[in-house]
Amino acid sequence: MLTGLMVLLRSIGMICRGHEAVALENLVLRQQIAALTRTVKRPRLRTRDRLFWIVLAKGWREWRTALIVVQPDTVMRWHRQWLRRQWTWRSCRGRPSTDATVRTLVGKMAAANPLWGAPRIHGELCKLGIAVSERTVSRLLRRPRRPPSQTWRTFLTHHVATLASMDFFTVPTLTGRVLFVLVVLTHQRRRMIHVNVTEHPTAAWAAQQIVNAFPDDTAPRWLLRDRDAIYGNLFRRRVSGMGIGEVISRPFSPWQNPYAERLIGSIRRECLDHVIVLGERHLRRLLTHYAAYYHGARTHLSLEKDAPTPRRIQARTEGHVVAFSEVGGLHHRYERRAA
Repeated sequence: MLTGLMVLLRSIGMICRGHEAVALENLVLRQQIAALTRTVKRPRLRTRDRLFWIVLAKGWREWRTALIVVQPDTVMRWHRQWLRRQWTWRSCRGRPSTDATVRTLVGKMAAANPLWGAPRIHGELCKLGIAVSERTVSRLLRRPRRPPSQTWRTFLTHHVATLASMDFFTVPTLTGRVLFVLVVLTHQRRRMIHVNVTEHPTAAWAAQQIVNAFPDDTAPRWLLRDRDAIYGNLFRRRVSGMGIGEVISRPFSPWQNPYAERLIGSIRRECLDHVIVLGERHLRRLLTHYAAYYHGARTHLSLEKDAPTPRRIQARTEGHVVAFSEVGGLHHRYERRAA
């Protein structure tokens, strides 16, 4: 009611100032709009209608007095939505897209190596001289990124060069026999320096494996192991005679020997879980092939995406990317070779 009175008074003022035609035209238009709003509950406005009111609101101070179809707050909301779309478009346009060849190569690596995640594939790309972030690789794979373990971080950082770990794990064969595998690992470059297989492990056999793993003066300062009964008096005397101090984990605490446990998990996930072991000779051959791949090709998070035996970063100009089968095709190594 108040709005209609104000419109009427404004029209009378314009007629008195000699603008009779404009005043009558405004009255006719407002009357038609009022009739329209009585018959149509919510008129459909197009994008150009919204843009018209957004521009008009910026250039005319009295635009609210002429607005009937919608509320003034609606026009302000239209403006905020337009600004939001503009900034979204600008940010998307400014972000460089990943090269199509890189996307294709990541897809091929993921398909050929289903056991790999984004960190492993990113390590291979770094060795091929492809500058792409691990976040980009993770986005292309659409897999969740799991944070690395932080167990014993401070201790291992300060003593990594003098530490070694050892542990046993079992492998069932085709006929149901159970074989025991001993692995000895140095922490500094994650080198698997000794692996052996036996069906009947004893303390004397384990002590001899330590001597074979550390000939001459290569023995570490500390050796991490669990409380397995295989480490008897003969084993402890042999280790003590070599000048090695033993760090024994607490009962039922495999996380206190993390490097050996992680190595065993890698051997299982990346090799043994995908084959049927026929016997002791077959298992030795599998472990030999995996050890060669582990040292010469497999990238490690703790080694800054490098292998225990450092790999050279190749330039793009050295040729095309070629895949080499490793561990019977379970994994692949990627290098650049000239055509």
